Amino acid sequence: MCGFHYDAEAILTPLSDPRALVYDPDPKGMRSAREAVASYYADHGADVDPDSIVLATSTSEGYGYLFRLLCDAGDEVLVAQPSYPLFNFLADLEDVRLRPYPLFYDYGWWIDFAELESRIGPRTRAIVLVHPNNPTGHGTKGEERRRLEEICARNGLALIVDEVFLDYPLNGEALESFAQEPHRVPTFVLSGLSKIAGLPQVKVGWIATFAPAVELGSALGRLEVIADTFLSMNAPAQLALPSWLASRAKIKKQILDRALANIRKIDGYGLGKLHCEAGWSAIIRLPRVGVGADRLLDEGVVVHPGSFYGMPEPERIVVSLIVPEEAFSTGICTIAKAAS
Repeated sequence: MCGFHYDAEAILTPLSDPRALVYDPDPKGMRSAREAVASYYADHGADVDPDSIVLATSTSEGYGYLFRLLCDAGDEVLVAQPSYPLFNFLADLEDVRLRPYPLFYDYGWWIDFAELESRIGPRTRAIVLVHPNNPTGHGTKGEERRRLEEICARNGLALIVDEVFLDYPLNGEALESFAQEPHRVPTFVLSGLSKIAGLPQVKVGWIATFAPAVELGSALGRLEVIADTFLSMNAPAQLALPSWLASRAKIKKQILDRALANIRKIDGYGLGKLHCEAGWSAIIRLPRVGVGADRLLDEGVVVHPGSFYGMPEPERIVVSLIVPEEAFSTGICTIAKAAS
């Protein structure tokens, strides 16, 4: 649908590995697959033990595992706003309550740490961080990470970090993974092939677990029990994972090149694009009251209203940067005319 070019033979051939016919379940996933994930993090400058990795069919399933691990029914997890509304459904399924903490915009996006701390209650168990955030593109810097870890340490909280868009910087500056040391508090890093390799249909994700030594063994042991209960990862995908990760660079380049080209189109029309560091989305602040997602839909342009992500400002819309360039040009031109 997005028009990217995949090497079908390179993707499908590893699925025919005859070892897939042997049932040899491992709650964490096959060692070879976990070693491939560890290699991915090595490319990001992080030394990750394959034994600290648990495979899952998606980051969504990974969230489910972590909510079960960290929370009892009725416990709370803090999540940034604006953010993708999928978290509401995942939390509801696990009987977990979400409490938002705000990101605010001031020539860039920032975590409101005072508000975040004020929303920690007796039943708060974890802070969720999407790095970079979807849809703001906010990448968490070193000082913000340090402050988040200090807050977690003071309040006995875990840190859940979703890094699915980590490989797509839009300003030329690579983002640092939370898999990199030090880890001052229990930290669970989520990612998967949906974004890394542009393969949402293969259903491969993972959780990398980090914690001070005294807590790491306990966390991994309990997480392994949860994973063993489901054993959801199929053998062909696990066997193919090393090959899929090794060949991710070509599709990553296509996606990143398109996102950058479409960003330039927004800038070329002088639209009020909010600062965006990474990811596949951009937020546009329209200059006219009454020009929103519904009005643009009447013009044949599909965008998300900012409210979909929890933004109260009616003039903000969110556009996808991976739309084919010709269609994107037409859409942005229509938005610019409607906003003028």
